[in-house]
Amino acid sequence: MDSRVSELFGGCCRPGGGPAMGGTLKARGAGGSSSCGGPKGKKKNGRNRGSKANNPPYLPPEAEDGNIEYKLKLVNPSQYRFEHLVTQMKWRLQEGRGEAVYQIGVEDNGLLVGLAEEEMRASLKTLHRMAEKVGADITVLREREVDYDSDVPRKITEVLVRKVPDNQQFLDLRVAVLGNVDSGKSTLLGVLTQGELDNGRGRARLNLFRHLHEIQSGRTSSISFEILGFNSKGEVVNYSDSRTAEEICESSSKMITFIDLAGHHKYLHTTIFGLTSYCPDCALLLVSANTGIAGTTREHLGLALALKVPFFIVVSKVDLCAKTTVERTVRQLERVLKQPGCHKVPMLVTSEDDAVTAAQQFAQSPNVTPIFTLSSVSGESLDLLKVFLNILPPLTNSKEQEELMQQLTEFQVDEIYTVPEVGTVVGGTLSSGICREGDQLVVGPTDDGCFLELRVCSIQRNRSACRVLRAGQAATLALGDFDRALLRKGMVMVSPEMNPTICSVFEAEIVLLFHATTFRRGFQVTVHVGNVRQTAVVEKIHAKDKLRTGEKAVVRFRFLKHPEYLKVGAKLLFREGVTKGIGHVTDVQAIAAGEAQANGF
Repeated sequence: MDSRVSELFGGCCRPGGGPAMGGTLKARGAGGSSSCGGPKGKKKNGRNRGSKANNPPYLPPEAEDGNIEYKLKLVNPSQYRFEHLVTQMKWRLQEGRGEAVYQIGVEDNGLLVGLAEEEMRASLKTLHRMAEKVGADITVLREREVDYDSDVPRKITEVLVRKVPDNQQFLDLRVAVLGNVDSGKSTLLGVLTQGELDNGRGRARLNLFRHLHEIQSGRTSSISFEILGFNSKGEVVNYSDSRTAEEICESSSKMITFIDLAGHHKYLHTTIFGLTSYCPDCALLLVSANTGIAGTTREHLGLALALKVPFFIVVSKVDLCAKTTVERTVRQLERVLKQPGCHKVPMLVTSEDDAVTAAQQFAQSPNVTPIFTLSSVSGESLDLLKVFLNILPPLTNSKEQEELMQQLTEFQVDEIYTVPEVGTVVGGTLSSGICREGDQLVVGPTDDGCFLELRVCSIQRNRSACRVLRAGQAATLALGDFDRALLRKGMVMVSPEMNPTICSVFEAEIVLLFHATTFRRGFQVTVHVGNVRQTAVVEKIHAKDKLRTGEKAVVRFRFLKHPEYLKVGAKLLFREGVTKGIGHVTDVQAIAAGEAQANGF
């Protein structure tokens, strides 16, 4: 990680400082992907392959992997050809975990040829038959005209194909919601999930608060989860249509799980825990149009960069400001995003076509950062955000998912509850493997470094019953009469065959993002590694006596309270007051179960 990210944490980020990476990415109104190569009006074999209205002549060449398929035309295929096309669609849907995008009128090399209206109508009819065969629906995302040396108008059509996967596991994306206090995070989530606009005094957020003091102050202090569904036709499914979360899950092919995090600096430790523990696919950074980048906004941006979480930006409360104020806030964001510590390419979304392009670019390039400007009171541009979330594909490919599922079971314990008539319940994320009802697992480490046997009685995802949990999915597991007092946040539930190792001492390669003076041996910090959060002391700084802001080193830490389960290569973030640093675990000094007391615990 570039040490210049420290500028975001230290509050010394200079407006426009350093060379900017490119300019603002303008999403083209004709739907062309901004990453498409090839100059306009390029000559090839004496023919002009250019296109109208700034349309690029090429898309990127079709990839064998992924969920995007190019088809020049699908007019009256033979039965054998039709069966082949159906098999191909199944593959693309599998790659997209239930979603695929078809570009009709495009050659495999990405050349935009286009089809006449009659051919396009026949191709879409064939595509609809293919989708019916695999149990999917199709939705036309957009159409665009191209000029291909023809007097007859030619079009390219982009189509979304979506189905409920064969195993009835809906596509689930986790989005962490970041931003300064009073920027409107909970209000925006209330509007999206409840289906009703806010009244300007925070009515929409009331259903999201978990504690009385949150309702009284209007400020989130804990982590809460809200869901927004989309059916196979791309229509929104929320609490305005459904009474319960279970009904939303049953009606949806795709689920967006929002992780509502705290904006106040007092609750920064909660926000960090939410980012490190719940493994979000991406983050939504909310910025108030009337205040701009203020308070913890810069710090939350730095956290997303440090943990390499892709993020997009929503500028809220545009109904309270003049147009010039909104534009000034957007320009301020663009300056920060282009700085050396960020190296992002801002992409302002102003139309539905922009939103589709933004979703595709966001998934393909980690540098593209879409920016939305909207209001939770007037509803201005709220539909653009919904289009973006609907089109946004999975940010991890199916091969990675399959590899994780082949490994032994490992479940991170993030929350612990006691439910009447159910018993002890734990919430968290399955890091690897597959977990089923009735599985026998071991949980730990306890304070003395042991792992205890337990049985998974039942599983729920998004408050609805689930028989099988797969790697990368978040859920709650009922453990029956297992003693809650033996559990704590930061534990793991693993397969007994894993023979898990624990440690009290570990080494990490770190970058000190910010420290007021010097970072020395004996300094105590709160360490975050995945779902682990514990105070540790610096035992040794290799090759150096002390560290200053921006410097790198390998540091040995020792946990003060109890041993933990750590993996080499895991991302690490530590803090204490204004001191902050990031890095990754390079070595763990494993101790056998039951030896923790001998190591000072």
